[in-house]
Amino acid sequence: MIEFFTQALDVIRHLDVHLENIMREYQLATYLILALIIFCETGLVVTPFLPGDSLLFAAGAITAKTGILNVWVLIPLLFVSAILGDNTNYFFGKYLGSNVFTRDYWFLKRRYIDQTQDFYAKHGGKTLIMARFVPIVRTFAPFVAGVGKMEYGRFIYNCVLGGVLWVTSLTLAGYFFGQIDIIKNNFEIVVFGIIGVSLLPIAVEFFRARFGKKESA
Repeated sequence: MIEFFTQALDVIRHLDVHLENIMREYQLATYLILALIIFCETGLVVTPFLPGDSLLFAAGAITAKTGILNVWVLIPLLFVSAILGDNTNYFFGKYLGSNVFTRDYWFLKRRYIDQTQDFYAKHGGKTLIMARFVPIVRTFAPFVAGVGKMEYGRFIYNCVLGGVLWVTSLTLAGYFFGQIDIIKNNFEIVVFGIIGVSLLPIAVEFFRARFGKKESA
């Protein structure tokens, strides 16, 4: 377990190096590798730990650096992967329901689903758009929408809009700004900064719930 987290941390810390090595080794097959990661991160409720925001930024940056991939092919491909992932998660939740996860697993906590349901209660359908930029919630939002039997038209509308904003903004940010010296020379800090900013809504909700209960008591 410790070795797994150590390796995962190393991948995150040196995401640009690892991704560049993959691009140079696998060339155009990298399209498929990136698409598969995004699909799994958004479509499989058991893999919320996969990189999302930071991977999109790094993919854009390394695409600009190496020229191996075409960013205007990459963006639509990753968008389709994210939408397919969301739909997989939605129908998984709709037809199997929350009874699948009646207890905690090491990679999946029941409270994650409960927190996502609370997020829906507060923000409604736009949760699908907001959740795109929040790790963990991004993975569970389509699943919970399915569990709650959200009307499919409403689901797919918010899903597509959120997908366009998420994939396009982060990939192009990496593509256009990833080669600026201060960002290129501090890529590890930038990656952790992206992760930190994306986790901020979870932290805010956590402290609000924690200290809100104390004040009410």
